[in-house]
Amino acid sequence: MNAPLPQLIRFGREVCGDLAAAERREWWLANGRGAYAAGTIAGTLTRRYHGLLVVPVDPPLGRRLLLAKADATLVDGTREVALFANRWSGDVLNPAGFVHAESFRLDGRLPVWTFAVGELLVEHRVWLEHGADTVCIAWRMLRAPARARTLRLRVTLLANARDHHGNARPGDFDPAIEGGGRSLRVRQGPVDFRLHAQGGTIAPTRVWHENFDLAAERERGLRHDDAHLCVGEATLALSTDEWCGIVGDLEGAAPRGLSESLSMARARETRLLTAARARNAKLADAPEWIAQLVLAADSFVIARPVDGVPDGESVIAGYPWFGDWGRDTMIALPGLALATGRYDSARRILLTFARFVDRGMLPNVFPGAGETADYKTVDAALWYFEAWRAYLERVDDRASLELVFPVLESMVDWHERGTRYGIRMDPADGLLRAGEPGVQLTWMDAKLGDWVVTPRIGKPVEINALWCNALRAMAAFARRLGRGATRYDAMAERAEAGFARFRNPAGGLLDVIDGPQGDDATVRPNQILAVSLAHSPLAKEDAAGVVEICGRQLATSFGLRSLAPEHADYRRRYEGGVWERDSGYHQGPVWAWLLGHYAVAVLRVTGDAVRAQSVLEPVRDHLFDAGLGTVSEIFDGDPPHHPRGAPAQAWSVACVLDAWSAIQAVKGGTRTAPTALSAAA
Repeated sequence: MNAPLPQLIRFGREVCGDLAAAERREWWLANGRGAYAAGTIAGTLTRRYHGLLVVPVDPPLGRRLLLAKADATLVDGTREVALFANRWSGDVLNPAGFVHAESFRLDGRLPVWTFAVGELLVEHRVWLEHGADTVCIAWRMLRAPARARTLRLRVTLLANARDHHGNARPGDFDPAIEGGGRSLRVRQGPVDFRLHAQGGTIAPTRVWHENFDLAAERERGLRHDDAHLCVGEATLALSTDEWCGIVGDLEGAAPRGLSESLSMARARETRLLTAARARNAKLADAPEWIAQLVLAADSFVIARPVDGVPDGESVIAGYPWFGDWGRDTMIALPGLALATGRYDSARRILLTFARFVDRGMLPNVFPGAGETADYKTVDAALWYFEAWRAYLERVDDRASLELVFPVLESMVDWHERGTRYGIRMDPADGLLRAGEPGVQLTWMDAKLGDWVVTPRIGKPVEINALWCNALRAMAAFARRLGRGATRYDAMAERAEAGFARFRNPAGGLLDVIDGPQGDDATVRPNQILAVSLAHSPLAKEDAAGVVEICGRQLATSFGLRSLAPEHADYRRRYEGGVWERDSGYHQGPVWAWLLGHYAVAVLRVTGDAVRAQSVLEPVRDHLFDAGLGTVSEIFDGDPPHHPRGAPAQAWSVACVLDAWSAIQAVKGGTRTAPTALSAAA
C-alpha cells in the first residue's frame, strides 16, 4: 500500500495575510541534480537565492538564477487583481497580492497556494521535475463564478542569468529572445532556456524591473538590491477542467502536460515514502513529521558522476549557498540514505568519495570541473569510517567492502605516520594531533582573513572520539573479510586508554588537550560525540557526566549551543554583517545536527527511549517555520532560538531523522538500531 503524502504544513489567512509571518516562511524544492527553486509564502523575493529555476548551468555546481518570478494577475473583465507581491527599495510594497491568499500548504514537499477573490477560488502550484532542469508553474480554478464568464491570468515572466550568489543591474543580462505564441527561447552565452505556455500564449517583451529590495540580504549585511528582465508576458485561460501555466526548462524538447508532470512528481514522493517504510520498519507507524523529514532528506541527494563511478552521487550540504562537502556528506549519510532505506544511494556516495581520498584524507570541499579538491579537514576522513560502519551494519555488501578496504587501510596508515596540516597519531598516547597556525580543520571552521576563530590546535575531543571509533570499525571490517584485525584492536585499545586524558575534573570532557597553550576546558558540544558514536571510549559514569554538563549548559529545543553562555566569548544571537556573523558562528549559536547525537547520548546514559525521543519533538514545530518542512542550519543561542543560517541543512535533517529511527528501534524492543545506537542499549 502506498504511503499518503504528508499534509502537515498548512497555514490560513492568519499567516498568509501577515507579511512578516509570510515572508519568514520559505518553501524549497530541489531536482536531484543541484538545481533548486525557492520563495516565500508571500511571493516576495527576500533573498538573492529566491527564484523559480536556479540551475547549475556550469556543472556540477555553477548555479545561475534563470527564472526569478512568474507574477500572475487575475483578469476578470475590467477588474484586475494581483495574486503576487513585490518589495521595492525605499520600503515600498506593491502590489500586496498576498492578502488574497486564503491558505498555503505543502503537499508532500510541493507548495500550494489557494487565492480567494470574491466568489472565485484559484489554486497555484510550483514543482520541479526530478532529474530534469524543468520547473512547472501552474494555476487552476477550484470554484467558478456563479455565471459563466471568461477569466484569464496575465503572467509576467522575469528572467536572469546571474550567479545565484550575486545581484544584477539593468543591462547585465541582454539575451536573444526568440519566438512567441506557445513558447519563447531565451539565450545568452551558456544560458539557453525555454518558456512554454500551456493553456495560453506568450508575447516576448524586454523590460527591466529594477530596485527589488532583498530584506534577508540586508539583514546579513550584504548587497540587497536586484533587478530582473521581463522577457515575456503570458496570457492564460483559467478553468476548472485543466491546469494552465508556464513550463521553464533547459531540455529543449516539448514539455509534458502539466497534469501528467504533477502526477509524476506526486507519485515519486509517494514512492520515496513507501520504499522508506518498506525498508525501515521503524518508519511504519512514524508520525507525520517524520514522514516530512524523509521527503526533506531527498532534497539533498544529488547525482555526481565522476571517473570510474558514472552513477556517482553526493550530498548538497545545505540550501541555498552550500555545495557538497565531505564532512557534511558523511555525517548526513546515515540519516539521508540509511534511515530512509536508500541503500544504493549510500553505496554510490561512499564509492564516489573513495575516488578522492588522497594522503589518507577526504576532501572537505568537493572539486568542481577543473578545480582542485580542498583537504582542509581532519574529521571528514574519520566520519567516512563511521559512514561505512553504518552502511555495512544495514547492508551485507562484502563486495563493496573488499573494494574499499585497501583505501581504508591506507587512510589509517597515513594518520598513523602523518599527513597534511600536522595530522598525526601521537605514539606517546595513541591519540590524533592536528592543526597548524592559520588553518581551520575541525567542523568549527570559521575564518576571517588570516584569523581562525576557533583554531583548536592539538588533540580535539571529538576528533579522538572519531579516531577510536574508526579503529574499532576497521577491526570489525578486517574480521568481516577474514583478515587480521590485531593491529587495529591494539591501536584502538591504546587510543581508548589515552582518551582518559580528556576527563575534566570539573565535569565532562576537555575540549582540546596538548594545545599550544595547554589544555582547553571550554565547555563546547564536541564532547557529546564521545558518548553518541557507536564505539564510545567512555565508561558509563563518564558518559553520564558528559550528558549532564551538555544538558545543563548547552542543550536547547533545537540542538546544542556551540559555546556555554557563561563564557566571555558567547554570542547570544547570530546576526549582523559578515564579520559579526562569521566571528560568532561557533561561539554560541545552536547547531541542529547535534540534537540527534544528544538524544542518542541521553538514551545511552539513561536507557529511557521515551525521554530520549522527546528531545527531538520540538523539531516538529520548527517544520512550520523558516524553511518549511525541513530543518535550519543553526539557531540563536538565547531563547526564543530564532532560526538562522541556511534554511535547509542536510545534517540537521539527517541527524534528527537517524536518531529518531534509532531510538524507535530500541523503543520498539528490536536490536537492529542503526548507526550510533548499535552499541548504545
